[in-house]
Amino acid sequence: MPPGEEVAITSNDDVVRVRHVVRAAAAAAGLSLVDQTKLVTAASELARNTFAHGGGGTMRVERATGELGRQGVRVVFTDDGPGIADVEQALTEGWSSGAGLGLGLSGARRLSDEFSLRSETGKGTTVTVAKWLR
Repeated sequence: MPPGEEVAITSNDDVVRVRHVVRAAAAAAGLSLVDQTKLVTAASELARNTFAHGGGGTMRVERATGELGRQGVRVVFTDDGPGIADVEQALTEGWSSGAGLGLGLSGARRLSDEFSLRSETGKGTTVTVAKWLR
């Protein structure tokens, strides 16, 4: 995997590409099949959100080192969209701003070992997830 591979998210086809790139990165890093699936599922939801709610943006995937030297994969989604007006509500389990059947941000958080969200109304959103080798 190239270090810090980036994918522009401007269409539904890009959401599919994100899944493929994240799966390849997770496999290359040695994540188990279960953890690969969890990370790909979280990334798919976040890519869909980046496109649908953020008006498009980017995904960056990289090998990462966490606390105590843990190795894994980190994926960062960034958009310059409207931002999230109520982050606490958006992170509520089962909450959705649309009519979709997606997992929402809470599902992506639940599937990840590390999750962070930074959003500013009118300036965009950045969501970072990571999965660590076990």
